[in-house]
Amino acid sequence: MKKIVISFIFATVFCLSLSAWSNLGHQTVIAIAQRHLTEKTKANIARYMDYDLKQDATWMDHHRRDKEIAYTTAWHVYNVDEKHRYDPNPRLKTGDAITALNAVACNLDHYTELSDSAVVMNIRMLIHFVGDMHCPVHSYFPIPRKPWPCKLGDKEYGSFHGLYDGMPTMLWPDMKADDIAALLDNCGPCKRNKIAKGTVLDWAKACGDRCIAIYDINAPLTYDLDPDTVEKSREIVSLQLRDAGYRLARLLNQYFGK
Repeated sequence: MKKIVISFIFATVFCLSLSAWSNLGHQTVIAIAQRHLTEKTKANIARYMDYDLKQDATWMDHHRRDKEIAYTTAWHVYNVDEKHRYDPNPRLKTGDAITALNAVACNLDHYTELSDSAVVMNIRMLIHFVGDMHCPVHSYFPIPRKPWPCKLGDKEYGSFHGLYDGMPTMLWPDMKADDIAALLDNCGPCKRNKIAKGTVLDWAKACGDRCIAIYDINAPLTYDLDPDTVEKSREIVSLQLRDAGYRLARLLNQYFGK
């Protein structure tokens, strides 16, 4: 019985550690994107999902263990090399967040030829995995990768990964996604376009270049974290949420704005 309990706890911690950004973070990414969708994009999406996309922000997390889409379980993260370039090799068999977004691109480029349910599924993947790839702990650097436990102040966390997944809630505990989006959406058209241009491989490199800084705040395997970890992470988390929103908007407009 003891072994069963321990296994259950580990599995629970592991699953939670792969739930990037929590619901608030994922909803914020979508809320930022929604501020920059064209009317045509909104109308075309509404033909398939006539409700706020934020309602499906973490659908892929909640259903990742469903038999029909269990293959997507590995798609929430991705690896980068020493120069922060996307490295597909560690996940060639299972795929990763980049695999997911490439699959979505192939499908949504001709979405009018798909069934309604297929379009919905691909939108759910898109709005979730763009957010996932921007979460600081979802860029897997070539550093120790085990989900080490940690302590921040008086609170213990099952994993460092899980701590960062919940960072949006720690930074803005009393705010809703739309309000955070209004706060973070601070770029003019030129800068927005600059952030959103390029490919998912370019975005993976940009995420790696920025997110490696969380390991300057706390080195890998550190148990007692810097007491100012949350505040020191504010800029990184804010920029990652913002950029994810701009890039998601670009893709939604690209696929559905035709």
